[in-house]
Amino acid sequence: MSRERCLFIHVDNLTKTFGRAATTVQALRGVSFQAACGERIALLGKSGSGKSTLLHLLGGLDRPSGGAIHVNERNLAELSSRELARHRLTTVGMIFQSFHLIPSRNALENVELPMIFAGDPPRQRRPAARQALEAVGLAERCHHRPAELSGGERQRVAIARALVNHPAILLADEPTGNLDSATSAEIMALLDAYVRWHGTTLIIVTHDEEIARTHANRILRLQDGQLMN
Repeated sequence: MSRERCLFIHVDNLTKTFGRAATTVQALRGVSFQAACGERIALLGKSGSGKSTLLHLLGGLDRPSGGAIHVNERNLAELSSRELARHRLTTVGMIFQSFHLIPSRNALENVELPMIFAGDPPRQRRPAARQALEAVGLAERCHHRPAELSGGERQRVAIARALVNHPAILLADEPTGNLDSATSAEIMALLDAYVRWHGTTLIIVTHDEEIARTHANRILRLQDGQLMN
């Protein structure tokens, strides 16, 4: 693996506060940890513990109130909005519980979206999107819209979209939360195969102890915005 692809994440005394004055909520309180390239980390905690907030900060979807997030020695807190957008497009892939597919676009068009935003030419986008859908077992469903797909198929489209730009960091926020147990197992097997083959760093938010034990090599537990020892 090249040095460029071997990412190292260093989170130092990270804080995030929402609201103002009497309505202030401290979502994260001095969170610090490191993640090596290729590591698989599960974030466990009850609802409201700060798991999703931490994931959004790692993905560059929000900015911290204090502390730092370094990815290969670049502090995300100091990046411009354009640089953060580039981070989301080229370094990070994100998978959400609710899929976030565009209803009016078919599977192929949904997977193409990150490449459109990245400025990739059409002659590159369509073959790459097809290949990504083939990799998740949806080659025959590429022209179907989300409403014509099952929950498991929609999550596979969302995974293909997250992986199409070959991210070095994959962030998954309860990716099996809306799926039955059999489909959940299939989705996690897909993610396992991808991250092991490509050496991708995986950080997955879950409340499921079994998923954490089976699919991560390290578990971090959050409670009231703090990491527990």
